[in-house]
Amino acid sequence: MNKRLQMLERMIEQGSQDPFVRYARALELRSLGELERALAGLEEVRTLHPDYVPTYLMAGQIAGQLARNTEARSWLEQGIAVATTARDEHARSELQSALDDLPA
Repeated sequence: MNKRLQMLERMIEQGSQDPFVRYARALELRSLGELERALAGLEEVRTLHPDYVPTYLMAGQIAGQLARNTEARSWLEQGIAVATTARDEHARSELQSALDDLPA
């Protein structure tokens, strides 16, 4: 396990409630090629912090990498709704572009 991942795991074990810590752990797992664990980590972020907008684009991308396009579509569509509610037009636009680029 690399140092960044160890640090993030330790922060979570110590009770960090910051959504970015779990999100960063998922991104670290993705960078290590551990896509299933990364996606599970993003599911955890969504469960604990459903309004954390960045979760949805990353999860949609990872599900797409795993060729789980139906799941990717669901993540991206949910993300669009969350970003719209948050009035985050930039994120909404990125999510929509990812959705538009997703194979049918």
